[in-house]
Amino acid sequence: MGMPFNADEVFKMAEQIERNGVKFYRTAAKKFPKVSELLLDLAEMEVQHEKTFALMRNELSGTEAESLVFDPNNEAQMYLQVMADDHVFDPKADPVKLLAGIETPEEILKKAIGLERDSIMFYVGIKESISLRAGKDKVDAIIKEEVGHIAILKQKLDGL
Repeated sequence: MGMPFNADEVFKMAEQIERNGVKFYRTAAKKFPKVSELLLDLAEMEVQHEKTFALMRNELSGTEAESLVFDPNNEAQMYLQVMADDHVFDPKADPVKLLAGIETPEEILKKAIGLERDSIMFYVGIKESISLRAGKDKVDAIIKEEVGHIAILKQKLDGL
């Protein structure tokens, strides 16, 4: 059975995901100058997402920080636990290690697309675990931005 998360913990995980993304993109930009401008732009977008999640967490009321949606079978909680335990989202993991073995701009863009896709999956899970008041609409906006990141990355990949 998954460990139950409250909204505060979910937002903390989201902030860590964004910090990992910033580190990944900034390090990748140094390694791949051909696509560095794009990677640095994505890093800055992730910085803004982290700030959004931190603000959402700070604005939680006591009851919102404690309780999640009705989930009698713990399915949403188990989903978030699986996603949180995955190496991409593990706060103890070094996102720079994800660059190991990647040698071309095409490979880094494909890796970035996969990471963005995984982030979207996590944020969809977050959305199901928080109330409208706690910022479900803001999570929707971040999901749309992450989908946009995939489109930007794919366009750049197709242009290489």
